[in-house]
Amino acid sequence: PAVTSPCKILKCNSEFWAATSGSHHLGTEEAPEFCTALRAYAHCTRRTARTCRGDLAYHSAVHGIDDLMVQHNCSKDGPTSQPRLRTLPPGDSQERSDSPEICHYEKSFHKHSAAPNYTHCGLFGDPHLRTFTDTFQTCKVQGAWPLIDNNYLNVQVTNTPVLPGSTATATSKLTIIFKSFQECVDQKVYQAEMDELPAAFADGSKNGGDKHGANSLKITEKVSGQHIEIQAKYIGTTIVVRQVGRYLTFAVRMPEEVVNAVEDRDSQGLYLCLRGCPLNQQIDFQTIRSAQATEGRARRKGPSLPAPPEAFTYETATAKCREKLPVEDLYFQSCVFDLLTTGDVNFMLAAYYAFEDVKMLHSNKDKLHLYERTRDLAPGNIAPLGTSPTPWVALLCLSQCWLGLL
Repeated sequence: PAVTSPCKILKCNSEFWAATSGSHHLGTEEAPEFCTALRAYAHCTRRTARTCRGDLAYHSAVHGIDDLMVQHNCSKDGPTSQPRLRTLPPGDSQERSDSPEICHYEKSFHKHSAAPNYTHCGLFGDPHLRTFTDTFQTCKVQGAWPLIDNNYLNVQVTNTPVLPGSTATATSKLTIIFKSFQECVDQKVYQAEMDELPAAFADGSKNGGDKHGANSLKITEKVSGQHIEIQAKYIGTTIVVRQVGRYLTFAVRMPEEVVNAVEDRDSQGLYLCLRGCPLNQQIDFQTIRSAQATEGRARRKGPSLPAPPEAFTYETATAKCREKLPVEDLYFQSCVFDLLTTGDVNFMLAAYYAFEDVKMLHSNKDKLHLYERTRDLAPGNIAPLGTSPTPWVALLCLSQCWLGLL
């Protein structure tokens, strides 16, 4: 059965937005209507409180409600409203074109300054992580984990088991908090989960709010329910979120200056895109892949693991992945790994789209492909990047070849 989140904060947010669209233009005589909607919002959050522990969007909403109650002098006791359909005038009234220069990261650089260096992080599949330093890892990381945590934004993912009793996990929920920044944007929360990929922030808006630089933060829907892109120009950042099959993928392009903008880097907690997964959460991709090639089976070892919904042999998995990923790099190997461990062909598409996002977001086109060297290669003897690998013997550590090398 599909894993669904019992936390319904997105529903509460959208109902409040629907009930109060245009309410920031209300006169004082209409303030009671706003307070009524606000009480309904508070009631909705209380109903889902038990299932939203640790949910960043939920806690953001609760604090926001308290602030609005005070600002509008609303009583916590009184009638609550039923949400009405939100109607927007032609052309979103939030649209602004007069963003100050400080709200455009690249324009804020002086003409004679060095261009900013951009870097990339991505998470996809079972799950596979490409860090800002181009390290590639396969991790367990079940539950909630921070991907990014700096002075400008926070990204958290939740990974859940793909099959009951299996160690294979994939991303089922994603929360992004864009922190308020000068005269550019208000704090905005974006949240997606399985079968729900909104084309708006949690409050229903599609840009950074009411500040002059609001349009330096915008959401664009590329494919309904499957692909959204968030442009945060004030920090030179592009984020791509996709739903592929039942699960989510994440990719970001961010300036190194923003990546490293933390108060105290030495004492900062875990931040997967920067530091990678903890050692005890990393999967020995090479060893498991060798076992898969030897066994030709589509499941991980375990005393009571159920068979995947569709069985792939090593040969059929490699053939399937080669349809979309002709270069046998780590994206290709991740595809094979995921088909064997899950039996879900959508993981092939997740690897394919992850690489498509790398091609769009990575600033160094010579580093698009990543390869894993064998243990016999000395440090630095890495295959040339951006080219198809020579024999698997040199690059992919498959078990049959491995034994020959040993």
